[in-house]
Amino acid sequence: MQIGLSYDLKQALKPVAGGPDDALEEYDSPETVEAITTALKAAGHTVYRLGGGKEFLRRVQEQKLDLVFNISEGLGNYRSREAQIPSILEMLDIPYTGSDPQTLAICLDKPLTKKLVASAGIKTARWQLVNNCEELSAIDWSGFPLPAFLKPACEGSSKGVRFASRAESIDEIMSMAADLLTTYEQPVLIEEFINGEEITVGVIGNTSPEVLGIMRVVPKTKTDYFVYSIEVKRNWRQMVEYEVPAALPGETLARIEKATLDAYKVLECRDLCRMDFRISPDGVPYFLEVNPLPGLNPVSGDLPIMVSKLGISHAELVLKILNTAMVRHNLLAENCLL
Repeated sequence: MQIGLSYDLKQALKPVAGGPDDALEEYDSPETVEAITTALKAAGHTVYRLGGGKEFLRRVQEQKLDLVFNISEGLGNYRSREAQIPSILEMLDIPYTGSDPQTLAICLDKPLTKKLVASAGIKTARWQLVNNCEELSAIDWSGFPLPAFLKPACEGSSKGVRFASRAESIDEIMSMAADLLTTYEQPVLIEEFINGEEITVGVIGNTSPEVLGIMRVVPKTKTDYFVYSIEVKRNWRQMVEYEVPAALPGETLARIEKATLDAYKVLECRDLCRMDFRISPDGVPYFLEVNPLPGLNPVSGDLPIMVSKLGISHAELVLKILNTAMVRHNLLAENCLL
């Protein structure tokens, strides 16, 4: 097959002067692009590197492509940026891996996603959205549960999620929210902080999606509470252990799997996703967020780390994703899946 690979390289983009140090955190590394390319070529496919942005617009029309393997995060500060490449591919009638523009746009918008999963009966922490400083000052915070946790409303890869993102008081909520509004130039999500196990779940499939694995993120240094922050993700080898399968009671694992698959279906994800939960002390999974475009860095990506602990190589994961999409597009028979 002639396969295009769409992506946005971190090295090709320039952060805005004065912006946060994690402004380009979601974008990909050359090692990710190289690993996916190698896996596809080893399976006999011809790979065309399309890149993203204007480069993608030019290159996608230069070749006759059978399918595009999409890992592009999109450009700009838009809550719909992850939908940019799939929207163009649909306009050009080119099949691609992963979720469609509507699901990608919804899932990057954390408050909208929480509304949808809550409507399906999935637990999510109490939350409040703040769009600007005027709204922040007008809200009555007296009944909001403390401690609280604050983050940008439409970001991924733990952008804006820090060790210090937990607020212990209303005054801290006000100060931290005002800072995030200014720094990230988008609404801020303020949530009840669930002090429990950090869990991430991998899912693959379409009509009958399956949980690939349930991974517990275990801090190496015990503290009163744990935040899977950007500082941790940048220094994960020294700071955490990844436990697969998660050493949790069977009943709790069953609850996590049910909540994951229910959310996957209500959000209409396709082919794959990674979903994050906090598990309360009484074993209840609280939905945090979903990434229908999970990072595939072969060394540091949560999903590749998870499957490697299950005996699945990075190349095998890439081909599972590809073949799942090919079945959906009627380009491959079901019994050809890895």
